[in-house]
Amino acid sequence: MPLFDFRCEKCQVTFERIVRFDVVPPCPECGSEEVTKCVSAPQAPGQTAGLVTSARQAAAKQGHFSNYSAADRAKIKR
Repeated sequence: MPLFDFRCEKCQVTFERIVRFDVVPPCPECGSEEVTKCVSAPQAPGQTAGLVTSARQAAAKQGHFSNYSAADRAKIKR
């Protein structure tokens, strides 16, 4: 089930819930049913050095070096 943001029209509280698409939960603060589903901004995946290194190591184990520069490929193939 997806994570949605909601805003209570009565007390102006914003909250998140994991619910089915057609379900609108009551406000956790005041219990009001006057709740609006909000548009949530998606988050981009992180690009940390550790993730890049582990992805490159996994690709190298499979014999795939296309995401490496020519200099990096030369270092690995030694």
